Amino acid sequence: MSDRPEDPRDSEVIGVRRGMFGARGSGDTSGYGRLVSEVSLPGGSPRPYGGYFDAVVDRLEQALGQTFDAAVERAVVHRDQLTLEIRRDRLPDVARTLRDDPELRFELCAGVSGVHYPGDAGRELHAVYPLMSITHNRRIQLEVTCPDSDPHVPSLFSVYPTTDWHERETYDFFGIVFDGHPGLTRIEMPDDWDGHPQRKDYPLGGVPVEYHGAQIPPPDERRAYH
Repeated sequence: MSDRPEDPRDSEVIGVRRGMFGARGSGDTSGYGRLVSEVSLPGGSPRPYGGYFDAVVDRLEQALGQTFDAAVERAVVHRDQLTLEIRRDRLPDVARTLRDDPELRFELCAGVSGVHYPGDAGRELHAVYPLMSITHNRRIQLEVTCPDSDPHVPSLFSVYPTTDWHERETYDFFGIVFDGHPGLTRIEMPDDWDGHPQRKDYPLGGVPVEYHGAQIPPPDERRAYH
């Protein structure tokens, strides 16, 4: 846990959201259509990070040696969570080091989650990996990014086999292609489904629904109440 107070000035604003769900037109029936809020990401954190975070970063820097600066873009401490932002081509090497080094021993990866930030130019797609050291009772996160135009990230299946179905789900919902995965197919949607439903540019509401013979359109096609 970090002892360093968070500074809102560290955040990086990447867009503005209007309405409760960012819907445009007739889709937002929540009553919050005039709500305006910034979409921001926490910025890099200066040392000391607090708690065991400094020891983890110091040891990783020693273990990676001269490749550390080329692999780790920055460290972010936000809400008592340490996230290491990793260049995607270095992800397997960093993960293997975190797993195998006796002073780190992050033996467990709890999966991978995707995020889509259309306003984060050149790094619209994010993949986040929560790691746990059972040996040392520590938790951190790894995060990598890739652009919409080149949505490729190396698979961590060879390092953490637990990411198998999680990478498939992230591919299915966000369109991130995990290179080297042994069977990267859809896991929730049909194989011939068009698009990736959890991306921000996917139509709100998805597909029309038939109920007792009546057609119910997706929420973004329904009438609005003002």
